[in-house]
Amino acid sequence: MDQFWQEFLDLVKEFKFPLENPILTFSILLLIILVSPILLRKFRIPALIGLIISGVIIGPHGINMISESVTAKSGFVGMFATFGLLYIMFMAGLELDMQEFKRYRNKSITFGALTFFIPLLLGYPVCRYALGLNEMASLLTASMFATHTLVAYPIVSKYGISKMEAVAIAIGGTILTDTAVLIILAVISGSDNGVINANVLIHLGVTLTIFSIIMFWLVPIIARWFFSKLESEKSSHYIFVLAILFFAAFLAEAAGIEAIIGAFVAGLVLNRLIPHSSTLMNRIEFIGNSLFIPFFLIAIGMVVNVKALYTDPWAWAVAGILTAFAIFSKFLAAWFTQLLFRMKASERQVIFGLSTAHAAATLAVIRVGYDMHLLSIDIVNGTVILILITSMTASFVTESAGKRLLIDQAKSEPLEGPALRSQHLMVAANELIGNEQLLDFSILITDKKVINPISVVSVLDNDGEAEKRIRRSRKHMDDFIHHYSGGEISVQAMATIDHNFSSGVARVSKELVADIVLINDNSSLNFLKRLVGDDRDHLLDVCEKSVFFCQFNQPFTTYRTIALICPPFAELETSFNQWLERVFRISKELNSSIEVYATPDTYDKIDAYKTFRKFGAKLKHFIIEDPEETLRLLENKQEYALLVAVFSRKGSVSSFLGMDLLPQRMERQLDKMDRIFIYPAQQPIDSAFGSYDDINAGPLTAITRLSKGVGDIFRKTEEEKTEATEETDQTKK
Repeated sequence: MDQFWQEFLDLVKEFKFPLENPILTFSILLLIILVSPILLRKFRIPALIGLIISGVIIGPHGINMISESVTAKSGFVGMFATFGLLYIMFMAGLELDMQEFKRYRNKSITFGALTFFIPLLLGYPVCRYALGLNEMASLLTASMFATHTLVAYPIVSKYGISKMEAVAIAIGGTILTDTAVLIILAVISGSDNGVINANVLIHLGVTLTIFSIIMFWLVPIIARWFFSKLESEKSSHYIFVLAILFFAAFLAEAAGIEAIIGAFVAGLVLNRLIPHSSTLMNRIEFIGNSLFIPFFLIAIGMVVNVKALYTDPWAWAVAGILTAFAIFSKFLAAWFTQLLFRMKASERQVIFGLSTAHAAATLAVIRVGYDMHLLSIDIVNGTVILILITSMTASFVTESAGKRLLIDQAKSEPLEGPALRSQHLMVAANELIGNEQLLDFSILITDKKVINPISVVSVLDNDGEAEKRIRRSRKHMDDFIHHYSGGEISVQAMATIDHNFSSGVARVSKELVADIVLINDNSSLNFLKRLVGDDRDHLLDVCEKSVFFCQFNQPFTTYRTIALICPPFAELETSFNQWLERVFRISKELNSSIEVYATPDTYDKIDAYKTFRKFGAKLKHFIIEDPEETLRLLENKQEYALLVAVFSRKGSVSSFLGMDLLPQRMERQLDKMDRIFIYPAQQPIDSAFGSYDDINAGPLTAITRLSKGVGDIFRKTEEEKTEATEETDQTKK
């Protein structure tokens, strides 16, 4: 017994800070990588920032959880962080879209030159004289201003404007400016103790020539041969790519420059050989984003000294100068680009929004400068704050400008209904039994002339009982098809298995090329679901199609009116006509009027679509000013109205702060009302930028609305004072 307690005490001692046990340290870091994004997503904090904050907390300047022996370069955390740094730069080269660059080559080169030279030329004197850095440190920090990361790209992708000229110019500028910054970094890292002379440049020129011959001539030949001759060995493809990555990093160091430059060149070399949508690219991104890059971000956080921010006002001054100048210099570059090419203000703002964020390359440059003892901890602290603010600012500006671009585009585009050939309705359920009313509804909203049948899909769990469930489900399908075989619309049924319902629905909807998915919505939220998201959230994360969450308790014939609630800018969504067509079909089949709760612009588009499609529905417009007022109006109509509420997905053009809370409020206040919650289809995000999808303008939007609310309060107070003064004067008279 004594031996047991002694072993137990020895085990407890392993948890003494700082942790020395590498296995325990590794498991805790993996737990942080797993849990941190899930928890912080609810507070709209990006995973990138969340991992850096986690590193700050557990680092030596925080609670000192991790021992310096494992975070040093020779320790496993330091090694993983180095791998992550190389991986970031490798993916930066691998993900560049060369086709878009070629398409707008001249304009991209112009913007690339402006967005590189303006921050560099103006930033150098700021760093040299305002921050007091030496020549090399000033040059390196000023070059950091020139870098930018396409953090806001998922926004333009969701808005459907990724092929517009302004976006293509910003992407082309990214290729040029990041490459130019890495050339400067190569010169600085290859210098002789910060001194650049003719001998250094000659030596660097010779070594870089040899390095370039190997990387741009020899490696592509070997890579093409490997990928063609060993096509069946899929796992070896990834190992080969890793080997090229680290070999290039080693060659760069042997040439006297930083390893991250070799990693970036390796990405450029393999760019044409690895398609962005391939399985190999998916593996590269998955392992990098899941393991190596999170370790690097945590390691960056461990370097940050939070105490200095509390005790040293100069640290805040450095952060403020870095952030303000980084944003200002990028705006100047976008403004000059607008003047040169006579672009719209909204296009300038899109370019500014896409180019103002600093993340991947910025972290790499600053980390190298810190390791070379060129940059102080104050610069590192300020850079982390710069990354947070510029990432949020980029999302906020791009979101606002993207909406303005869409508004301009919507005014000039002609109305059109969804083509009959593209309409394909999919009804998804665990079991067919109990979903008969949902199936009847799917027939109700489908045009009789549609070419594709209604696909009814039963998604079953992939466990030991899967085969038994499929046999039982097929028996129900035969009865089901027989029941609906006499109708004008053909129906097909199928059963499939998957690890969970959401992924099964997303997969089959792609296979069937469905445009709308109908789901029987019986969601109930407990604490855990509120924390990590319910089934509805999970389905919307993986399924890009328009999704109708339906709950019917009454016969369809009881609906005398349809209460259609639309968010602002709903008419700018790419699938607006798609779901609106189905709403008008409900009205036509049930002979119901439609009460539209929307902004005037949205209502005008709905009315115009009704006229264009020659629907006879009677429309009544209610202007939305306050969601609470709308819910109060609908409470008295629960017995005879069908609620059709259109919501927006995270980061979409019609998304706004508090949107994710509205479904639960409607379920509580309008619990007796049959409902359809519509989430419009979204443009798929390029896999190259999927890791930035959680960075959005939510925090800045909240601050803007809060400041506006405070302003309204003060304005009302002033008005009340004025009214009181006038009343007093009248009383005296």
